[in-house]
Amino acid sequence: MYCNFCGRQIQDDAAVCAYCARPVGYAAPKRHLYRPTEGRKIGGVAAGMAIYFGEDVTLVRLIWVLALLLTIPLAFVLYIIAWIVVPEEPLRLPAATGTVSSPSPQT
Repeated sequence: MYCNFCGRQIQDDAAVCAYCARPVGYAAPKRHLYRPTEGRKIGGVAAGMAIYFGEDVTLVRLIWVLALLLTIPLAFVLYIIAWIVVPEEPLRLPAATGTVSSPSPQT
């Protein structure tokens, strides 16, 4: 096995490269289906599915509209169920600026 960073040959069962001390291997990040808080039209189901599958939002919305036209009651019920079941995206905290302002001394 070879290190992805330095290119040197390492043991097959190594978790860390002995030469550059970087972790070896790749762990895929867990993906979660959320309804985004921004960029949604009705409930955010189509936008959330587009982000989850890595597709264009317009394409997923067109698929939902086509499904709605072809199977009127079923697609509508599925969208409502997905709206209820799929959780809303958690709020993100603003990025820290790195500077801390201290109160000015009063004289």
